[in-house]
Amino acid sequence: MDSPAFEDVGSENTLPGIGEGEIIVIRSTRRKKNISAYRQGGRIVVSIPARMSKADERAMVPEMVAKIRAQEAAITMSEEALAIRIEELLSELAPEICLRPASVLWRGMRERWGSCTGVDRTIRISDRLKGAPDYALDYVLFHEAIHLEYFDHGPQFKELLARFAKAELASAYLDGYEAAETALAAPEALKKLLAKGEKTPL
Repeated sequence: MDSPAFEDVGSENTLPGIGEGEIIVIRSTRRKKNISAYRQGGRIVVSIPARMSKADERAMVPEMVAKIRAQEAAITMSEEALAIRIEELLSELAPEICLRPASVLWRGMRERWGSCTGVDRTIRISDRLKGAPDYALDYVLFHEAIHLEYFDHGPQFKELLARFAKAELASAYLDGYEAAETALAAPEALKKLLAKGEKTPL
């Protein structure tokens, strides 16, 4: 059976080249030579052969993580493009809102999809949405942009948000994403067992 290793990456004792988010390394008995990496939930999963040495693991895992991040960067909208997209969404769906964000930023947010600060008109978007379908990202952008005018989720806010045609589809995607993240998270009992036995130190 494959042995997953869970580690929150963020301390100084991490693998070289890894400094944010959570990396999961799985030692697979089915793998002989090949290594694979993919994004699942908010984490990067790297599957390596069970017999790979610790030295090779420390060399190869950061390379695979870097490849995933490079692929994501290639398809990720810039922060300037996010601001432009908000302008387009407001102009099309809520032209009565005249306020525009002073800045739109990607941020490592795990509890929320986005946030809006009315004082400085800053919108922050979770980096979990990098590579998400356009309708899901647009929905979050539009949601946060409405907060520039309406800070709560009252009737006026809901009336504006309802103008987003794919709101139901976007909500389903976001709910499914969060469910996948929750399913992937190791229960505390499993984490303790892994810590005693086959946990791979990152």
